[in-house]
Amino acid sequence: MNALARRIIDPRIKLRHIVCFLEVARCKSVVGAADSLNISQPAATKTIQELEQTLESALFDRSRRKLVLTGYGEVFYRFASTSIAALRQGVDAAGGAEQAAFVKVGALPTVSARILPAAVRAFTETNSGVRVRVVTGPNDYLLSLLRTGDADLVIGRMAEPQTMLGLSFEHLYFERVTFVVRPGHPLLSVRHFDLSMIDNYQILTPTSGSVIHPIVERMLWAHGLTQLRNEVETVSDAFGRAYVRQSDAIWIISEGVVDEDVAEGHLALLPVDTSETLGPVGLTTRADTAQSLAAASLMDAVRQTAQALRDGDGHKRRPRPASPPAGIAERRPRAPKRV
Repeated sequence: MNALARRIIDPRIKLRHIVCFLEVARCKSVVGAADSLNISQPAATKTIQELEQTLESALFDRSRRKLVLTGYGEVFYRFASTSIAALRQGVDAAGGAEQAAFVKVGALPTVSARILPAAVRAFTETNSGVRVRVVTGPNDYLLSLLRTGDADLVIGRMAEPQTMLGLSFEHLYFERVTFVVRPGHPLLSVRHFDLSMIDNYQILTPTSGSVIHPIVERMLWAHGLTQLRNEVETVSDAFGRAYVRQSDAIWIISEGVVDEDVAEGHLALLPVDTSETLGPVGLTTRADTAQSLAAASLMDAVRQTAQALRDGDGHKRRPRPASPPAGIAERRPRAPKRV
């Protein structure tokens, strides 16, 4: 091997090492990574050990139930994922127009229901022949797809600052968390509603890996709700929607997921002041990678749909909680209080 090749990368590091490392980091498990890569667990373990021996540093903290990246592992992950994403983009570009005319979008459930359908419809009307792949899931999973080039962009809430290294966020609009019940729920007829009253009902909360989980947790704790009754963790909009409509359970979820359901009267909002849960929703992309023309066009369609939402034209106007917080310019007018 010539001197140039030796300066570029250690010849002992192969592509299989990088791919396996990234998958173990995503799954937080060697078993999960082996299953995803269709290799045996011993083979995956050996591959990671070879990489750590070559780098002369531990990449994972193995003292916990789930594998967690060490400080060195986090640094290596950012560079490894960026390199794989760049290589993937180069292969796609060399593949010609067929590969280039494909946009891969990661979307949280809230935007999948609220702005993405209209954006994709507008995009496909003016970009015939361009295929769109939409993947939904937890925020950390979608960001891992973005880092490795398996997604061109992610639409959703802004992640925690420590996970945004190497990524760029473009704000589109603000969104809050809501407390949703079926029409006719007993709490809707309470004259003086208080959040502590939900403690008498089953609660559906976001999963621990979701981006809104810590926000919801802080709000509940602030109101003394530390041990919920028969708590069910889910971010599945299909399950949450069906479960709440068939029971007296209360669903805590981002407003975009249930926006149309409330507007059409299939679900109702409890009069909870959730102003403290407001968070930015936007586009997340890799900071060091130029977007393809197709991806840039879809991003423009998303921006225009979000603009319509901010202007109040993006969906049917729906009832608001009885005591909505003030102070945000993009919010709809205050609804009358219940009496």
